[in-house]
Amino acid sequence: MPVFVAIAIAFLLDLPVNRLSNMGLSRSLSSTIVVMLFVGITLIASFGLMPVMWQQGSNLIQEIPHMVTEGQSYLLTLPEKYPEMVKAEQIESVLGFVKSNFIEWGQLVLKASLNSISDIVALLIYLILVPLMVFFFLKDKQQFLQSFAALLPKDREMAVQVGNEMNQQIMNYIRGKVIEIIIIGAASTITFALLGLNYALLLGVLVGLSVLVPYVGATIVTLPVLLVALFQWGPGAEFGYVMLAYAIIQALDGNLLVPILFSEAVNLHPVVIIIAVILFGGLWGFWGVFFAIPLATLVKAVITAWSNPKFQLSDITPPE
Repeated sequence: MPVFVAIAIAFLLDLPVNRLSNMGLSRSLSSTIVVMLFVGITLIASFGLMPVMWQQGSNLIQEIPHMVTEGQSYLLTLPEKYPEMVKAEQIESVLGFVKSNFIEWGQLVLKASLNSISDIVALLIYLILVPLMVFFFLKDKQQFLQSFAALLPKDREMAVQVGNEMNQQIMNYIRGKVIEIIIIGAASTITFALLGLNYALLLGVLVGLSVLVPYVGATIVTLPVLLVALFQWGPGAEFGYVMLAYAIIQALDGNLLVPILFSEAVNLHPVVIIIAVILFGGLWGFWGVFFAIPLATLVKAVITAWSNPKFQLSDITPPE
């Protein structure tokens, strides 16, 4: 995983390194400056946001039993309020399903907490290795590209065409995705805070990160936003305002922000994107999901290049 992280960050930082190099600085010095600035900004943001997010996450976990009790009490009143629509047996079935899954979720949390020490050690190692790998990926970019090119066959015109196209598209995609996360996360956090929603920063960050998984992420994150607002205010006006604001943010993201950021990087049908997320996510987990769109674009680029008449086998004259 740290290799994938380093590659993604290297793509993100390649543009500022190139600009510094064009100003007369060496590639090594440019890479050093950019990586140090990136690490510094990341540390400042982490130390500023993580304590608040940790506190909000702890408070939310402590409130979950109370939320479950309130939800159970409300569900038990539904057969009395709407006897023709809701039966007591249906409510009991729903509650049984929720309880069984709640116990399973608790066991997963306990198991994860037992492994937390080894995870922390691994994280500390990654925090050292990833910046080093990013630095060398940026500094020795040409050497890596030349080594990769040496592995290709001599007749590699199609591979070069696809590689050049994908290199630019992946850079555009990663930069656009980072910008989208920041904008959507900040807009959601500010909106939730202005409306008085509890855990505004935690939920805003989750909404921002949800854009990593196209279509599916926004659907999943809707649930905690809805539940927190519902248990805080009930089905009243404040709840409606929060959900309306959340819907507006999602609409602006999908219809305005995404076309602006990814007009050059993505030209795929939504069904193709969803299939790519499922396929590559099943193969490579989180990083398969993150790179689902670039990988789908790669497949499309190969098909497009292969269909080019000058790459057709029928046009290749066999040696005499």
